Amino acid sequence: MKRMRLAITLIVLALVNDSSAAWGQSKTGKTLYDRLGRYDAIAAIADEYLKGVRGDPQFARFSGRGADSLTRARQLLKDQLCAITGGPCVYIGRDMATAHGGLAITESEWSSSMKYMAAALDKAKVAGSDRSEFLALIDSLRPQIVQKPATQ
Repeated sequence: MKRMRLAITLIVLALVNDSSAAWGQSKTGKTLYDRLGRYDAIAAIADEYLKGVRGDPQFARFSGRGADSLTRARQLLKDQLCAITGGPCVYIGRDMATAHGGLAITESEWSSSMKYMAAALDKAKVAGSDRSEFLALIDSLRPQIVQKPATQ
């Protein structure tokens, strides 16, 4: 039911925005991917975000992976950000519910993670509606990533 609501919300937003525009595309015809600065800018945003999250002791419990796994996760994040902003990349990773299942990610951790994403956008000088649109795309993944605490 939650997935259906999310899908309906995203469809409505796309229709309201401009029914002829592609997802992530403005009325000027440029995708968010283009407006952000294309792949190199997306990659810089991803790297800055990961630098913040990986350096935060709050996220230390997620750090027990080898160098190859960390490199793969970094590339998957870049591909996913590229794809969801309207770029030419193909994300081949798992869906977010599967990738984050069992990690018990909390609302507090999600909020901290979003602060690192916002800081990465600041460093890349992404502002205004492009910033809002990017953060909304990321936040749309929250229901698949954040897990409600088990009731006792």
